[in-house]
Formats: sequence, structure tokens, C-alpha cells
Amino acid sequence: MKEPVEVRGLKVNGYVMIDDEPCKIVSIDTSKPGKHGEAKARIEAFGIFDNRRRSVVYPVRHKVQVPIVNKKQAQAIALTGEGIQLMDLGNYEIFELPIPEALKDKLQPGKEVSYLESLGKRKITQV
Repeated sequence: MKEPVEVRGLKVNGYVMIDDEPCKIVSIDTSKPGKHGEAKARIEAFGIFDNRRRSVVYPVRHKVQVPIVNKKQAQAIALTGEGIQLMDLGNYEIFELPIPEALKDKLQPGKEVSYLESLGKRKITQV
């Protein structure tokens, strides 16, 4: 799910779609309007799922898409060959996700984890 928002309504630590990828905003710099022009905003962001740095420049009145990002809790059920099997604590759905390098030693069956869900993709964020 996405919703349109004007660039002037974006905030640091919020989310924005850049190159069809949901990104978390790191910084927003706004220039002053020129004699015949409009104020511009430079947005620096990191992709939520691919961790790539992206930057774009838009007029402040321009509408951009903002992804709906849900933060959810899950319980680790079992370690599999390539990832970990999780059960969502809200709707009891069972799914499998790859384990991030930073969390390989911390994830064990029975532990609760936080994960992000947006546009049909999921990512483990913390244990």
C-alpha cells in the first residue's frame, strides 16, 4: 500500500518511495525559492530491504508516494537451512525469512523478533 504526500510533508526517519523501493529518510535539505522558480528539496534515504543509499531532488509541491510500513512482532519457531521460520504474533501466520548477518548469533527458536512489512516484503529488524 502506498499513499501520495507532498514533499514538504515528509520528515526525517519517515518513509518514501524512490526507484520503486521503500526507503527510510535520513535527511531533507530545502533550498530557497528563486526569482522565477520554486523551492526544491533534496532527500537522502536508505532502502529498507536492500540498504542502498538513494537521493532525489523534487520541488516541495511535488507529490511522492509514501509506503505503508508495518512494524510487527513474531516468534521464532525453527532454524532452516537458509533462514528462520517465524510465526506472526498477531494473526499466527507462519512464514520464513533470511537471517541478517548482524543477528545470526542471537536468533534461536522460541525468541521474539521484530520485523518490518511493506509492499509484500518482510525484513527482520531486531531480536
